Parts: sequence; C-alpha cells; structure tokens
Amino acid sequence: MAASEKKKFLNFNVGVLGHVDSGKTSLAKILSSIASTASFDKNPQSRERGITLDLGFSSFIVEPPDHLQQLELEKFQFTLVDCPGHASLIRTIMGGAQIIDLMMLVVDVTKGIQTQTAECLIIGQITCDKMIVVLNKIDLLDESKRQAIIDKMTKRIQKTLEPTKFAGSSIVSVSAKPGGPESTDTSGINIQGLIDTLKSNAFSPKRSTTGPFIYAVDHCFLIKGQGTVMTGTILSGKVSVNDQIEIPALKEVKKVKSMQMFKKPIEKAIQGDRIGLCVTQFDPKLLERGLVCSINALPTIDAAIVDIKKIQYYKGSVQTKSKFHITVGYETVMGNLTFFSESNHNNDEGKVDSKFTFDSEYKYEEELLDVGKQYLLVEFERPVICSADSYIIGSRLDTDVHANICRLAFYGSLVKTFGPNYSKDLEALKIFKWKQRQGVVERKTDDYTVVCNGLFKKESNIEAFRNLKVELSTGEKGVIESSFGQSGKFKVRLSDGLKEETSELISSKKKKQEAHNEIVRVNLKFKRYIYDSKKRMIQT
Repeated sequence: MAASEKKKFLNFNVGVLGHVDSGKTSLAKILSSIASTASFDKNPQSRERGITLDLGFSSFIVEPPDHLQQLELEKFQFTLVDCPGHASLIRTIMGGAQIIDLMMLVVDVTKGIQTQTAECLIIGQITCDKMIVVLNKIDLLDESKRQAIIDKMTKRIQKTLEPTKFAGSSIVSVSAKPGGPESTDTSGINIQGLIDTLKSNAFSPKRSTTGPFIYAVDHCFLIKGQGTVMTGTILSGKVSVNDQIEIPALKEVKKVKSMQMFKKPIEKAIQGDRIGLCVTQFDPKLLERGLVCSINALPTIDAAIVDIKKIQYYKGSVQTKSKFHITVGYETVMGNLTFFSESNHNNDEGKVDSKFTFDSEYKYEEELLDVGKQYLLVEFERPVICSADSYIIGSRLDTDVHANICRLAFYGSLVKTFGPNYSKDLEALKIFKWKQRQGVVERKTDDYTVVCNGLFKKESNIEAFRNLKVELSTGEKGVIESSFGQSGKFKVRLSDGLKEETSELISSKKKKQEAHNEIVRVNLKFKRYIYDSKKRMIQT
C-alpha cells in the first residue's frame, strides 16, 4: 500500500468506568489532547456537583502500536468515553458501555472496589471483551508506603478478577490530578505508563460497512444558519454526506448536510467512528439522546423475548409478574416479566434445544433460576426503539443508592421482538403450566368403571374434560367418561379394569378407609398453554 493510500487513523473507543469520584474525568482530561463538544463535565450540573452526570467524549492520537504495524496506519486515535459513576445514573453508563472496544476500570487506590465499581465490572463483562484496571490517586498515599499499598491492592484486584473474563488484565497505577492539554500542571504520575498500557492492549476492532446505518446519539444542539448537530458513535453500517437518515423517535427523515470527526470535516464514516452530523434543522430538545438510522432500520417494539441469564451478584429473587427497570438501546423503561425454560421434550432425542423457536414447547417458571437455559418475555410499559439484536440489562434502580448491594439482576440478548397488538402473536407461544387435580373414588359400578368426586365443582362443565387421562392412586389408568348426576361427580373408565385389592378397598366402608388411610384417589394431570385463549388442556 502506497503511503498516500494509508488510512489517516483508526479510531479505538475506550470506556472510562468506575465508582463516583474515582477520578475518571480528571484521568480523561490529562490524557486527552483534543476534546469534543461534550467532554470534561461541560454539563453545568456536573461542574456544580463535582461529578460526571453525562457521557463525556475526548480523544488523543498516538503513533500506531508496534503490534499493529501491519495495518499501515499513520495515526492511532483513542476516543475516551467518560461514563458517570453516580449510583442513580446507570442508564447513562449503559449508553456508554454499548459503544466501547476496551474498558478502563478506574479504582480509587485508597478505597478499592466499591459498589458501583463492581456494577461497572458486571456491565463490562456483558458488553466488552477486554479491560485494563487503573489504580488512581496514588499521590494520596504516603510515599514511604506507596508501593506496598499498590502491590497489596493489585493482588486484591487480581483475585477479584480471577473468576471473570478479565482475569489477567493489565493493572497500572497513576495519579491524574486536574491538568490537560492546555495546562502546565505536570503533577500526574505515570500517565505515560498508562498510555503505553493502552497501546499494548489496543487491537484492530472489527468494523463493517455492511448492514443498516445505526447511530447512537448522545448530544444534540442547534447551530443557527446551518442546522441541527447530533454527536455520537456509529454502531453499525456507514453514512455519507447527502444521505437520508431517519430519527425514529420523531418519525422524521433528515438529510446529512455535513459531518465532522473531532473538528475535522469528513465525507463518510463507518462503524465505530465517533462523529458529529449536521442535518436539516429540527428542535434539538426533542432528541437529547437516542438512536438514528437508515430509513426503516429500527423498529419500535412493545415486547420481546430475551435469552436471559441471572447476574450472580444480585442477591434478591426475580419473580415472574414482577416489574424491573429494563435498559435496552439508549432507553430505560419499566418492564413486566414472564420467565420460561426449555422443555426436555423439544426433540426426539430428549436433548434441550439451544435456540428459541415457536415450534418448541417451553415450561413456565415462577422465577429466574441460577442455572439452565431460560428465556424472558418482557412487556414494556411504553414502546422502545432498538435494533432487533440488542442486549438488555434488568435492574432495580429504585434500590437505596447508599445500600451496599448490586442492583443489576439479569442480562441477555433479544431473540424475538413484537410490535403493537402482540397478544395475537403470543397465541403461538407454547409456554405451559402443569395443572393437577385430585379427587376421591367413591364406588365402582363394575370392574371397569368407578364413580369419583372432588375434582370438579357442581357448576363445572365436566364435558370439557371428557376423555382426559387419569390415574388412580393404586396405579390403574383410565379416562374421564362422563358426568354422574348434578353434583360434580363423574365416571372413570379403566382400560385394564380394577385390581382385586383396589376393588376391595373401594367396597369397604368409608370410615374403615379413613381409619387405615386407604382412600383411593383419582389424579388428573394436564398442561395448559398460558397464552391459549381457548384454555385447552394438553396431555401427552
């Protein structure tokens, strides 16, 4: 490849996550040499409260890492996504986590792993494959004891990471006092060591220009005389100047007038790039954060089926029919939950299927279990916009923010989505509950027929249960033949007749049966699909 044909640079997104006040923003500031329109806590509330309330973006450019020389890049750009650490802002953390290639977990060396640090680690395990840990604020340690404390904290974090996908991650210790590209403050400690660690852990992320254009917008503002600018990261596909793009939340189509990448004009961009798009004017207050896409690329969904897993650190139960906060795409809404699992009878070999299909049967579950293959039907309290292959996280954001507990309960990926009037679609969903009733055999009319009571109420339509299989407590099998009289009694026809000892038990006096606990019972077991409007009873 000729030098003139080289790519100018490759963009690599680094998520900066950690507990509130661990120094994430200061770290991003001292690292970065070029800041975007939304970086370093420009939100006035952030400055007032001293914490990050929104995603911040900044970047710095380095010489390409040695192990990526084969890409023949001129420059390598790190884009830092500064995610808030405050307990009430997990919605925003999720928004940032979806667009990162590598996670940088910032830990206050004087405090270690705290509640939100652990939650960020969980989000990282769900959304990212590679991480480095930064032990920040080492300047606060007594210099004579500094290295010993760093070594002790390093070993503690290594042990914490052992059971995770991040076992063996690089750990680097730094101090990131406020400084930055235009500051003369050089009090940062080992910042170059952190840059070297980032470079050594960098890789060439998979980027594709195929598929629909989906763009995660995190900020929106108006430039008079030019149009409305949206800033964000491309999640999939590509975009060029003069393309028509859709804003699904507004149900509007806009033309791309111009684009920039960190203040430099560009003509096109692909998956993974962080860019600003200027489109024909609309009110930016209508879209503070959300998804933009190629026309008709993103559906609005009212419910979804999710391949689900429980988060092991969540200590509470997650019950069917309960409500949880569901974060999907760039939205967090309340969702009503129904759990179900794969039936062992989904195929002839008795093996459990690994992929959801409407042709299979599923067992209704009262709660989310810790083991086994499970699915979730989540019904959103309001429609959400997301891609069909999005992942979700379920959480309890109403938990006391001061409680030292994990609020993240479960996660998974969408396998099927539903639009309005989805109740009709659910008719085809074969989720069953086992139903069991038990009655008493009162007498026999002959060796093949018995009269029973106790399964039905007087007003029940026994005819609806005709020909259903039953079994006596003594082992005989038969079917419900008909009603008997008007009081809820019914006849059972036994295929092989009564055993002699059973016949003697039934013929004995009731008081004698009760005294010896020898009452013969009749058991009816069937399954019913929970979304079957006809409420049919199924037996195998």
